[in-house]
Amino acid sequence: MDVVAIGDFSQYSDCESQVRIQSLQSKMDYIRAKSIAAFDVWGAWGASGARSAKSYVAKECQIPKAEAGRQLRRGHLLCHLPKFDEAWSRGEITKDHVDRIGRARNPRTENFLERDEDMLLDKAIDNTFPDFERIVDYWSQHADPDGVEEDAMEQLARRDVYLVPSVGGTYLGKMTLDTLSGAIVDGELTRIEQELFQEDWAKAEAELGRAPKVEELCRTTAQRRADALVEMATRSRTAPADGTRPAPLFTVLVGYETMHGRMCELAGGSRMVLSPGSLLPWLDQAYIERAVFTPNNRVEVSETSRFFVGATRRALEIRDRECTDPYCHEPVERCQADHIIEWSQNGPTTQDNGRLLCGFHNRLRNQRPPPDG
Repeated sequence: MDVVAIGDFSQYSDCESQVRIQSLQSKMDYIRAKSIAAFDVWGAWGASGARSAKSYVAKECQIPKAEAGRQLRRGHLLCHLPKFDEAWSRGEITKDHVDRIGRARNPRTENFLERDEDMLLDKAIDNTFPDFERIVDYWSQHADPDGVEEDAMEQLARRDVYLVPSVGGTYLGKMTLDTLSGAIVDGELTRIEQELFQEDWAKAEAELGRAPKVEELCRTTAQRRADALVEMATRSRTAPADGTRPAPLFTVLVGYETMHGRMCELAGGSRMVLSPGSLLPWLDQAYIERAVFTPNNRVEVSETSRFFVGATRRALEIRDRECTDPYCHEPVERCQADHIIEWSQNGPTTQDNGRLLCGFHNRLRNQRPPPDG
């Protein structure tokens, strides 16, 4: 490592080197967790006058005490997760996987975790980390349904917003919202912020006579988001008396659970897993949409046309839920419906021949190869 640290890092700029370096880092994290746990058990720290192994490591290694505590918890947790222990030692998973399993383990789930450890480890190795988090969330719903609902109720009870005047006439604020309420606020805030971004872009383009760079816009992202919040309040105050109150859309996937397992999560980019009980307060003000999944993974079909619209577009959104490129998680509202076999090659506009791709990956797919020369 000393040799690498003073070397030419351009030799590690290839894809394989990056994967290898991350694997080595994971092994190093494993060694730290296991060693601090052994250090804690054997008690060598006591002779120093420190009150705990965590305190000693935090001081002598100059790391935050909270970080030392996280390392210690991981090391002790591995005593109950022998398969995760082995996989982490090989660099096949990371500390984040261990932390996520640790949050799911409690007295009510520990027996189920012992039973399902092999399955969860396979999911950790074979899936992206966001997908693994959702798998563990759903596993928790089956292993500890009452605990999951209690957590959701506790999350709702912690909701809080305050906005107070501060020095110089400015206002300081903070908000804590449950998953569904947060998604509603964030969705509208993001929508208005995007409107303001388009305005800033058009203004800069007119002034510069060319496409601007992001740093050349008149407002930063944070400033636009602040202005979007003010705009939300302004629109609320001036809303027409006959305006329609926004309502959530619940999509009920008939047959999906039989083929794929439970799905109860937010649409869009976050895809955060919800407890079934958290939907109940919204049922009397929500729209309900039924989507029937058949064994060949079809949802519903509309008339064939040049573009994916209507029910066919909605079928792709329900099935894919995000950009289908494996390196991308752009939400459906920022994705384009793309023909797998191109329309120009007589590809039909059907869900079997359709997929969601974000603008970047759709353009990347349609780039022409460089000419031979």
